[in-house]
Amino acid sequence: MIDISESVMQVLLAFIVVGPLIGAAAALLPAPPGLKGKSPEQAVLRHGVSVTGAVLIAAIVLTLGFDHDHPSKMQATTDISWIPALDVRIHLGIDGISLPLLVLTALLTFLCALYSYFKMPSGPSPKAFVALVLVLESGTLATFAVLDLLLFFLAFEMVLIPMYFLIARWGGEQKQAAAWKFILYTLLGSVVMLLGLLLIGLKAGTFDMVALATDNHPALTTSVQVIAVLAIGIGLAVKTPMWPLHSWLPDAHTAAPTVGSVLLAGVLLKMGTYGFVRILLPITPDGMSTFAPYLAAFAVVGIIYGSLACLALAKKGAKGDLKRLIAYSSVGHMGFVLLGIASMTPTGVNGALFANIAHGLITGLLFFLVGALKDRTGTTDLDTLAQQTGAALYGKAPRLGGLLAFAAVASLGLPGLAGFWGEMLALFGAFDPADDLSRPAFLTFMTIAAFGTLLTAAYMLVVVRRVCMGAVPQEGPKLADVQSYEFAAWTPLVVLTVIAGLWPKALLGLTDPAVQQLFAGGTR
Repeated sequence: MIDISESVMQVLLAFIVVGPLIGAAAALLPAPPGLKGKSPEQAVLRHGVSVTGAVLIAAIVLTLGFDHDHPSKMQATTDISWIPALDVRIHLGIDGISLPLLVLTALLTFLCALYSYFKMPSGPSPKAFVALVLVLESGTLATFAVLDLLLFFLAFEMVLIPMYFLIARWGGEQKQAAAWKFILYTLLGSVVMLLGLLLIGLKAGTFDMVALATDNHPALTTSVQVIAVLAIGIGLAVKTPMWPLHSWLPDAHTAAPTVGSVLLAGVLLKMGTYGFVRILLPITPDGMSTFAPYLAAFAVVGIIYGSLACLALAKKGAKGDLKRLIAYSSVGHMGFVLLGIASMTPTGVNGALFANIAHGLITGLLFFLVGALKDRTGTTDLDTLAQQTGAALYGKAPRLGGLLAFAAVASLGLPGLAGFWGEMLALFGAFDPADDLSRPAFLTFMTIAAFGTLLTAAYMLVVVRRVCMGAVPQEGPKLADVQSYEFAAWTPLVVLTVIAGLWPKALLGLTDPAVQQLFAGGTR
């Protein structure tokens, strides 16, 4: 690691949050100040790559300068009074919980910008597309960096409009209906969440998340906490998404362009679970204890429901859309994240945070691969794909088929890959939950969730068999194998999936001290 002064760290974090917004404004200028291209469209796409690349470099430098010996300490902090009457502050900072999510967001957005430079989704002007992606990145990064409840809400809401337009203007079939469903669900959930955030801030006399998590606020009685957890939890659960508030997700993923699906699954879903960990666990522990069994119950229902829906879509003749199948798999995977959080133990929360990162890497790769299949075949319908490839993707495009099989086995939680550790730690957390939670109930939840891992393996292997394995047909269209730009966009996800699986300490070494501090500071 390198020694960087605190003032430089502050500047880096401020640039990471604000830089994409400035880049978005520049993208809309008649001549973006990025690298020149053969056409205005190419120039603005290069501008997107340049801005997201600069943000990624800043995030890497921030990581190198981060004090890894004290990951529980808030670092690179900026604290400026904004609305004195409400004690609302522009308070930024990162610790071992937020840093991995910040880097994941910067990485995925850069890979999406790079992919779009070579494979721009069909739709209106690239200027608007690049500007929306950059606004989306800024809002997501701000969500993981702000330490004020009202700023968190503003950042949380900031991503909705750009994602709505990415789906509605650059999406596929049924894009308008899917976009409206996405925006209505998330906005309604957010209205309720705002009421809960205001309740906490006004009762405690501050909206500062660090002060709320570390100080004892007598005004936050158990009844206040219960109401706040219910209100805030609904808004976070919609974004996660938790069953039964998930129904917007399959439609949004099915209609979204490839990069929209990657960002939606890779980073936007993490905003909901991050809110549970950053806000509800340390600030309202009594309220969380009341709702933890219900949260765990919804989580395991989501695990089983998502897996059964995927199995139904994977069946031959079921008219199963591969993008829709991966969307339902996200419902199941995020169920493990919620189960780990509901255990209210350091082990479970560490598992939830690890599973968040693993899901972002693996599911982002899956959506990239499915987008590539659609570009080559014109469809994501499993039956049509099987007919066009002769169920022999290994033979027609071996690298593409191999990557699809790799992502599938990583998603099902194969030991040695990133998907394994998060789910295992979440199950361990449910095996020995917090003292004030019912252990028999959580043992039941753990057993049901463990059965869900078998269902996950079943549907993922069915997909691989149907698409990849079979005799190469003598006739039929040829499929291009992995292109150089695809290799560049996908390789980091493959490498990080392997590294996180073989060396989980790289991530757990960051999260565990911060999680331990979170529970210590949140105890009343």
